[in-house]
Amino acid sequence: MRYLPLTDTDRRAMLATIGAASIDDLFRDVPQLAWLDKPVDLPPHQGELEVERALGAMAAKNIAAGAVPFFIGAGAYRHHGPAAVDHIIQRGEFLTSYTPYQPEIAQGTLQYLFEFQTQVALITGMDVANASMYDGSTACAEAVAMANRVTKRSKALLSGSLHPHYREVVATHAKFVGFTVEAAAPDVAGAEDLAAAIDDQTSCVVVQNPGFFGHVRDLGALGAAARAKGALLVVVVTEVVSLGALTPPGAMGADIVVAEGQSIGNGLMFGGPYVGLFATRDQYVRQMPGRLVGETTDVDGKRGWVLTLSTREQHIRREKATSNICTNSGLCALAFTVHLSLLGEAGFRGLAQLNHAYAVQLAQKLGAVRGVEVVNRTFFNEFTVRLSRAAAPVVDQLAARRILGGVPVSRLYPDAPDLANLLLVAATEATTTSDMDALARALGEVL
Repeated sequence: MRYLPLTDTDRRAMLATIGAASIDDLFRDVPQLAWLDKPVDLPPHQGELEVERALGAMAAKNIAAGAVPFFIGAGAYRHHGPAAVDHIIQRGEFLTSYTPYQPEIAQGTLQYLFEFQTQVALITGMDVANASMYDGSTACAEAVAMANRVTKRSKALLSGSLHPHYREVVATHAKFVGFTVEAAAPDVAGAEDLAAAIDDQTSCVVVQNPGFFGHVRDLGALGAAARAKGALLVVVVTEVVSLGALTPPGAMGADIVVAEGQSIGNGLMFGGPYVGLFATRDQYVRQMPGRLVGETTDVDGKRGWVLTLSTREQHIRREKATSNICTNSGLCALAFTVHLSLLGEAGFRGLAQLNHAYAVQLAQKLGAVRGVEVVNRTFFNEFTVRLSRAAAPVVDQLAARRILGGVPVSRLYPDAPDLANLLLVAATEATTTSDMDALARALGEVL
């Protein structure tokens, strides 16, 4: 009864009150193809102690990211998180103050969201940023929806450099919201020409920088080509630390910038929760999803903060809402803000330079291994190598040697046999020279 407090009589009474014949009626909007035809393959119910033992045994099969040489990236990166970040975000003032439904009461929350917006606008080179979103992939889909509203068009052109997960999220939104997606082939060489594919129906061009395969591009010409056709340029950044070293998207003509903020202040955390960054130009601010915190003065002339713009359906916008995003990943946004504040501009640039230097060192070491070819001419802290045989079994063999050697591209493009030998490898400030030597040595032996 601790977890199942309702009796069958209770359930029948509740269903009768709302006019439903059965519990299944509550899920009639779920498509039949999503229904299970049999129970989930799980063992019968067990006591709490037995469940802990079973899950503990399963967890023990994993290798912790910090326990072995670690070169996995592909959209989620292992960085050092200063102890001060966790200490500050766990202060009672922050932990007990969450989403500001009565916003002006939570001045501390509004202030750090204002600082967060300022930081995001600065590092992306854009005019204005919102008070954060779920993660990078959903922010990407929101950017496409926003571009459709701004241009009154309904076709998004997705670069072959865009992370496959981001492509899938956009495609899912397209299916249910009703717009068209045209996705280019995977851009392994970093040489695609998207400008020729832009037409009068294109609402936006979505390109990632650095790209999924690691290439760094100058997007100025692509932005100009998009504007000439009346389309918007959406730039995606999955490794936000790169903005400490690369030309910001805003300086290359981006109209909307979305990014995954996990690398700053937030650990890998088994894939989430993360924090989505979203920035745009002033003229599009009323089409921007989410919320915008602004600075003001009170009746006594003291500095204060207000929820200036709130375009989500939980507030006054209702059916006119630009988004139904229902959280702003507040704690993750706070961790981002604290970490970036501790770094400062010089520290942020230094962190980015360190990441790139380590990646260069790793590329040199791996390029010297027989059976390994570095594909990239340009990269930040992640690049692609082509192995002499399929990458997935090589990664398994490396894991058996307690080295997490990267992400086989075939894991994200399972239906592309021509990509089977490609391996994504990332290096950050948490990577040591001995880690690199261990990977190079093990790769040489495995290959």
